Amino acid sequence: MQTQRKRESFSISASDPEAPYPEEVQSAISTSNLHVHYGDATALCDVTMELPIASSLAVIGPNGSGKSTFLGVLAGTIDIATGVATVAGRRPALVLQSTDVDRSLPITVADTISLARYPSLGLFGRMKASDRAAIELAMERLNISDLASRQFHELSGGQRQRALVAQGLAQESDVLLLDEPVIGLDVTSRELILDLIDDEVAAGRTVVVTTHSFDEARRCDYVLLLDTEAIAFGTPDEVLTEENLRRAFGGGFVRIGDDFILDDPHHHHH
Repeated sequence: MQTQRKRESFSISASDPEAPYPEEVQSAISTSNLHVHYGDATALCDVTMELPIASSLAVIGPNGSGKSTFLGVLAGTIDIATGVATVAGRRPALVLQSTDVDRSLPITVADTISLARYPSLGLFGRMKASDRAAIELAMERLNISDLASRQFHELSGGQRQRALVAQGLAQESDVLLLDEPVIGLDVTSRELILDLIDDEVAAGRTVVVTTHSFDEARRCDYVLLLDTEAIAFGTPDEVLTEENLRRAFGGGFVRIGDDFILDDPHHHHH
């Protein structure tokens, strides 16, 4: 059993998205009556949950269910309509899905990962030995040290995603947010990233990952099932039940024995 630790945190609220939260907390992430609107549309509705420190959370649900919005709220990049979200430690590191890169952009892999250090350095701050060590360790853990001098746009999709995850690691935050980090990746990249999630939790950090894969969700300590509202939150066995999945996905999955398979042409995982 992981030992819960007290640490400082910050909160994100509808009234003040940058409000300090000086109280010591034992949870890594907590939300209370969380609502997010995009104009007249509701993106998240009444999400209340609490995630222990040093654990992993899979956020799962159909397309448009609010998974990426939930990560954006935790990262402080999306405004809340009502409610509060509290995250332990410094601002979380948010890693989005790898996308195509403008080939005219002259930036190396090492330069890409080093961007993670600038929030703590300031605009004109100089890299210290500790900054360089964090960058080198992140590249080593994602097995891309040999790609450091390569142009970012030259990388394969799997290599780009590993570089972006390395950038998140180099930020050295207590909470790492990953938006569908292994979708469509080669086997090597997929296993590296999934194993890294386990290693981060074992080291006492907290990881939140969005996914469409039931198998990936079962690897995590907790699961948040969304369909705009929170359908269920708890352990994988508690959440990934046929009743809950039918509420979220309707007829979008099939049951084969004790296993569920997502029947979605855009996200077909077994």
